[in-house]
Amino acid sequence: MVSGGPYGIEDILGGAGYLKALAILIFLPFVWSFPTALMIGELASAIPDEGGFYVWVRRALGPFWGYQEAWLSLTASIFDMAIYPTIFVLYLSKLFPAWTAGPRGTLWELALIALCCLWNLRGAPAVGEGSIALFVALLAPFAVLVGAAVWHGWHLHVNSAWTSVPSGGEGLSTAILVALWNYMGWDNASTVAKEVDNPQRNYPRAMLLSAGVVALSYVVPIAAVGFAGMAIAQFTTGSWTDAATTLAGPWLGIAIVLGGTITGLGMFNALMMSYARVPMVMAEDGLLPSALARRNSKGVPWVALLVCATAWALALQFSFERLISIDLMLYGASLILEFIALVVLRFREPNLARPFRAGSLAMAIAIGVMPTALIAYAAFSARDERMGHMPALLFGFLIALAGPVFYRISRSVWSGRPLQKELQPASSGD
Repeated sequence: MVSGGPYGIEDILGGAGYLKALAILIFLPFVWSFPTALMIGELASAIPDEGGFYVWVRRALGPFWGYQEAWLSLTASIFDMAIYPTIFVLYLSKLFPAWTAGPRGTLWELALIALCCLWNLRGAPAVGEGSIALFVALLAPFAVLVGAAVWHGWHLHVNSAWTSVPSGGEGLSTAILVALWNYMGWDNASTVAKEVDNPQRNYPRAMLLSAGVVALSYVVPIAAVGFAGMAIAQFTTGSWTDAATTLAGPWLGIAIVLGGTITGLGMFNALMMSYARVPMVMAEDGLLPSALARRNSKGVPWVALLVCATAWALALQFSFERLISIDLMLYGASLILEFIALVVLRFREPNLARPFRAGSLAMAIAIGVMPTALIAYAAFSARDERMGHMPALLFGFLIALAGPVFYRISRSVWSGRPLQKELQPASSGD
């Protein structure tokens, strides 16, 4: 639920050049991905409840902050989830430009959302198995691309493009923001913990292993096309198609395009499964309408699924870069709450069984420092972004500020009935 392969990282290369792009992609996992994976590994193994990050923050900091965690995550999802249909249509337009021109592009995006709704209604196992198959399918063309790039650079003795740099200085900041976005989302899988076999054992291992695999899936293709001497000029979202066509011919370009559509489909499908569980658990807690807790025979919260899908469809009008800026700000705030929850639970529940620990107490505190600094940088970098006539920072701040207001409304409107879940600590052990 973090990576759709190398699709979406083109703006990193176009904005920073080869050497800086590789440095960013190699460095960020150590200060962004791995600290987050350690935090999630501990919390998911200790509290493997449906609702994931919402439940962790609620348990550590109380219902108010749990609600804010859910609010920030769900509002961030509105912008995050609009990105994947955008990528789907962008790559589809490479093959069939007439199909995606004008309003037709929006129809394709809506069709993707509808398809993923139907897929999700079949249950988490169907989504999980399908996601694995889609990930393999989208990476296969890149394996060929890497091979072709290495052969091209080795046998044709082309000049490498390592030292080429883009014109202008604004691209580096964009490159860092896009890299942060491509490396975020590790906590999304936590919301379906009860639908995973042995989450105490599997979550920590999956988090740490995936962080390394994702980094390799980004670094290797960029290093390969740099070795082949591909120019960075006009390298932007969708440019893998042009690189593949140049290195191996139109057939590989078509394969890359198909992989790009698979990325949009696969990521949207998997994240839909994750996000829909949050309003379901909130409804069970008496903070949202009880209808959102309704499940079908497969255990899928189908009402929450449809409500979320409608909200995501409404954000399809925004551009890729603008979506990333708002997404990072809101998601970043929710991530900071998760790091705080990690530390608070060490104090409040020292005897909570933790099959996996993110090191000592000092380590648990330290791993949150760099992600927090990067989130602050992302917010600062978005200072010139605008949402319509409003500065993006102000827009994000107003969304976050609405969280406490909606919490009061939720408590007064839907909390007349007792909670279906008691917020009692789990059985303790080491």
